[in-house]
Amino acid sequence: MNDEPGDATALKGKTGLTRLRKAVLYSLSGLRTAYAGEAAFRQEVWAAAVLIPLAFFMPASGAGKALMIGSVLLVLVVELLNTAVEALADRVSQEKHILIKNAKDIGSAAVMLALLNVVVVWLLVLFG
Repeated sequence: MNDEPGDATALKGKTGLTRLRKAVLYSLSGLRTAYAGEAAFRQEVWAAAVLIPLAFFMPASGAGKALMIGSVLLVLVVELLNTAVEALADRVSQEKHILIKNAKDIGSAAVMLALLNVVVVWLLVLFG
């Protein structure tokens, strides 16, 4: 069995700290891969690096700050899922196909809604 990050079967049968350590390594590998290969993810990471610390200085309650930070983190999660869908779609076929186009467009729409959510949450927390 291959225990390199990227081998999904490497966690099967593992328990405890070994599984946790490998899961963390796979997750970090995924973050590195997304950051290296996706300009949109890099831009969102840099926006998060600005917005998350900024949230701590905003005149909002603890819950408001948590919502602000959570909305920013949600964008990163949705972008990672969108990137995964795109990678799988590209692996399946490079040919133009309506179902692959639909999958990619729907993933893009999910990212757009997550970004809209950041704007709405921040406006409501700060001015609502």
